[in-house]
Amino acid sequence: MNDFDMGPDRKSISEKDLFQKIILAPREAFRFINDYKYEKHLYILLFLAGIVRSFDRASSKNMGDNYSIWAIIAIGVIAGGLFGWISYYIYAALISWSGKWMNGKGNTQSILRILAYALFPSILSLFVLIPHIAIYGNDIFKSENGFYSSGLVDSIIYYSFTFIEIVLGIWSLVLCVIGISEVQKLSIGKSILNFILPVILILFLMLILFLPFQLFN
Repeated sequence: MNDFDMGPDRKSISEKDLFQKIILAPREAFRFINDYKYEKHLYILLFLAGIVRSFDRASSKNMGDNYSIWAIIAIGVIAGGLFGWISYYIYAALISWSGKWMNGKGNTQSILRILAYALFPSILSLFVLIPHIAIYGNDIFKSENGFYSSGLVDSIIYYSFTFIEIVLGIWSLVLCVIGISEVQKLSIGKSILNFILPVILILFLMLILFLPFQLFN
């Protein structure tokens, strides 16, 4: 068995067991990752998570109205995969910084490790997204995709794919909160606040920066 070489005091665990525990016993998995600073799969997870996030943005911004499916795939893989991890690094830094207001213990790197592994269910949505794109092509990225008026079978398949992707995304959010709770040594309630506080801060800064331009236009 391919065990992590972490010394005689650790509990023996394989890579397969780690990912199973992320699903079935996430707090135990995050405690292991945090205690032993395990990051063997860190960058590939961030790369794949960046791709998922890029495709989500392509769908929410209806990029299919202006770009071909191949252009969207290229943007998703190149921009999302290569540069998407930067946003997770910044987000981890903001979580670490804002968490200190609540006596959080984690630094940027420790939180980045937790986020990468917590995004595992969201990354699994690629196995749904690929056939989704193969079947429906550019339509899933368009503002008017016609699925409301399509046949019953097409509608069931399309919305089943969409439902699975949403569930996996929510699952990752829950794991992020649990992981932050473990690495920051905070309660779940404070971890939820720590998770959303960077978003609130970013929105507040954007409001301060752009509101004067709106007032004087």
